[in-house]
Amino acid sequence: MRARTRAQGLAILALVVLGPALALGAPRARVPERAPGPFPAQPSFVQRVEAAVVGLRVRNAPDAVSSSRLGARRSGSAVVFDARGYAVTVSYLLLDALEIEARMRDGRTVPARLVGLDLESGLGVVRLEDGGPWAAAALGRSEDVEVGARTATVGVSDDGELIAVVGAVHAIRRFSAYWEYMLERALYLAPSSPDWAGSAVVNDRGEVVGIASLRLGEDPHVNLAIPLETFVPVKDELIAAGRIASRPTRPWLGLYTLDLDGGVVVSEVSPVGPAARAGFRRGDVIVGVDGVTVGSQEEFYRRLWSRRAGDLIEVAVRRSDRVHVITVPSIDRYRLYPSRTGE
Repeated sequence: MRARTRAQGLAILALVVLGPALALGAPRARVPERAPGPFPAQPSFVQRVEAAVVGLRVRNAPDAVSSSRLGARRSGSAVVFDARGYAVTVSYLLLDALEIEARMRDGRTVPARLVGLDLESGLGVVRLEDGGPWAAAALGRSEDVEVGARTATVGVSDDGELIAVVGAVHAIRRFSAYWEYMLERALYLAPSSPDWAGSAVVNDRGEVVGIASLRLGEDPHVNLAIPLETFVPVKDELIAAGRIASRPTRPWLGLYTLDLDGGVVVSEVSPVGPAARAGFRRGDVIVGVDGVTVGSQEEFYRRLWSRRAGDLIEVAVRRSDRVHVITVPSIDRYRLYPSRTGE
């Protein structure tokens, strides 16, 4: 089996049962499996995007906390959306990136650099550095995607092979995860692709409508894709500023939580987050934020994100049948990650 760091998103539901496995907001590594052999001729709507899909190999800072969870060598896919060489992928491939290399469909490899991160959506942008203009994919309207719509998930394997899985939208609903992350509208795709991290999700016209991020559940798995409606309105700002500076900065605590019958349970605390210094413990049940009762992970996030980074957040937790109020000085999570290569 191949040790791929693109497998950070594998079996997220199993991870939820076992507890959080990451300190910086991306899923833990696991090795995917793929049957060998040549891939058959692609449908026309896959062919329309194929030239714009590239493989990524990323060397990350070995002493970074993200590397302890995700590995210092990561790989995945990206899709070029601008002829100047800008490509979008999942952000967890790019955390603490020192060096990025893109593998083109003709076998060439070119250097790339980190341009920006959008940690709220889970996307990031790189730019191919040599040559151009580059073949760019058409961006579609993910807002128009409905359950049952035909899709293809198109990515590149470690061997440079195009991997395209034709399927359909299985569901569209909110997705919340333990690492202070929530998508209001996520696309769930079936069947799942074995090479999902950063793969382009295209509609039956060959337009990119999402970026595959995770593989969920047990066999038969589904892929979770981040819809492009989170990206298209802000892509120019992300390129120009390295982040979405016009958006209010969310407070980040470094708490990893599970939605269990007993409430929102703390299952792990990030070693680099303010929650670790504030005194949270594994097993604490979060029952309120700033005096407002919360009973689910989604309610916890909504209340937390009604504040701004830097605010003091009062979190009420039930511990040993007593309620404790812990005051946490929240931080801007972007302070932990350079948003451009070399920063």
